[in-house]
Amino acid sequence: MTSITAGCDNGKATEGAVCFPLNSPRVSLEGGSRFPQNSRANAVSWRAGSGALQKYLYIAVGGSLGSIARYWVGSTIAGRMGTKFPYGTFIVNITACVIIGFSLTYLNRRVGLSPAWRFLIPVGFIGAYSTFSTYEWETLATMRTGAFALAALYVVGSLVVGLAATWCGALLAEAIS
Repeated sequence: MTSITAGCDNGKATEGAVCFPLNSPRVSLEGGSRFPQNSRANAVSWRAGSGALQKYLYIAVGGSLGSIARYWVGSTIAGRMGTKFPYGTFIVNITACVIIGFSLTYLNRRVGLSPAWRFLIPVGFIGAYSTFSTYEWETLATMRTGAFALAALYVVGSLVVGLAATWCGALLAEAIS
């Protein structure tokens, strides 16, 4: 069987995983961890056929709940505080950072837990709730490896290129409207 789990090899994600280059053991959102051979933790893996479709179900359920939560929190905060400043989005992004920091740290320290939790919460729920938290987690993980210049490049690059891409998208929409 082909393993669906993924880990980090030299800082690169394997099999399409989102890799967080922390100190050993290396971890990823996919739920796989790189531990020494014959480690008890190697037993925590989903194999093709036994969990390949289930993980998408967990992601879909988490994503549904995350998008509903995002709408509810964002609109509730905006309704109470107004829309002059995007308070709702700000609160969503900050709470997502707390949730992803807690959930990934907790799940990565408890390798005996079902990988389904990684698909349900960090990938599904938080993925739909806010992608800002993933960006912040990846930045923190990169900083933890000591790659401060790379983390700074990621932060500045994401801001500048993201703003430029948003502007290009807006210009394209204006051009065809």
